[in-house]
Amino acid sequence: MAFLETNAPPEFWVRDDAGNHQVLCLKGDWTISTLAAAEKLVNDIKVDLHRLTCIDTSGIGEIDTSGAWLVHRVRGTLEFKGRRVELTGLTDVRKALFCQIETHHPPRYKPEKHPFSIVGFLEETGKQVINVGKDAFAMLHILGSLGVVLTTVLLQPKRLRGIAVAVQFDKTCIGAVPIVALMSFLIGAIISQQGGFYLKQFGADLYVVDLAGILVLREIGVILTAIMVAGRSGSAFTAELGAMRMQEEVDALHVIGLSVTEVLVLPRILALMIALPVLTFIADMSALVGAGLTTWVYLDIPPLAFLNQLQAAITPQTLWVGLVKAPFMAMIIGLIACVEGLKVGGSAESLGRHTTMSVVKAIFLVIVVDGAFAMFFAAVNI
Repeated sequence: MAFLETNAPPEFWVRDDAGNHQVLCLKGDWTISTLAAAEKLVNDIKVDLHRLTCIDTSGIGEIDTSGAWLVHRVRGTLEFKGRRVELTGLTDVRKALFCQIETHHPPRYKPEKHPFSIVGFLEETGKQVINVGKDAFAMLHILGSLGVVLTTVLLQPKRLRGIAVAVQFDKTCIGAVPIVALMSFLIGAIISQQGGFYLKQFGADLYVVDLAGILVLREIGVILTAIMVAGRSGSAFTAELGAMRMQEEVDALHVIGLSVTEVLVLPRILALMIALPVLTFIADMSALVGAGLTTWVYLDIPPLAFLNQLQAAITPQTLWVGLVKAPFMAMIIGLIACVEGLKVGGSAESLGRHTTMSVVKAIFLVIVVDGAFAMFFAAVNI
């Protein structure tokens, strides 16, 4: 017949010793099982610091590291208040336990100070340049591999995973339509309201239609949509590939002889390159609707006058200038997202860091690409 072992509850009392001294006597079991009661007991200890000289542990039945730490904490608290307190009644084993606790007492936290230095600044700059070079090399590697796979798919169309492309298109495009349309509607309304507020002072409020139309179709529509896609779909790609790396599914694809670029990268980039022009067109139309409603309510420009002025201000070329940028931005976003996803290590911290870096790098390069296109179109007078 087995009996359950019960722990004696921890207790303490104060005993007057010779020479008008007091001793704090401990009793019972001070173990992990009685830790809650012992913690409450320690918090309730009230002694005369001027008379207390030692803590008697001879009455303790069982004690482990947690109980010894509480006793050590009581002693340290009393000594911090100005009274030297000693432990008595310790066996050799318990002396060794308390010595280990005192040895491994954590030091006080001291924040590291990093004074500025030219050498340190140059070293950090060099590291960042090396990291940029490694990222560029990784993107070129993925781009080259993508070109090889795409050539193979063109020669053997059956190797294209159409279902995977359709699934990714549904995630990146159809699922993003509501938020992109709403964001663009609000942006168009804000541009018209702010532009109309200042142009109205000069009696040129009708030209807010030109401002909104050209700005939305050439620049704002595509760049804001690309930023939204980078934050939404780019981070999702990185998280998906990163999770597959953590679960060794990418390594499994290598083992069974499948190309990671063909199976994972190509469907996502193709879907993104198809989705972003569609989302850009929807964003343009939503922004123009928002601009038209705002000018109607705020500037008393009726919808027919808005459409007539818009038709006179823009050309089909204006719309195509914005749409042409979309596939290139989609490729940049997809490449960065896949590269960062495949760089994820085996920890959740690595996954979070690379997901964040994916969004930041994609947004930065999207703006750089938009600036490059702007200079190109200005150079060719478009």
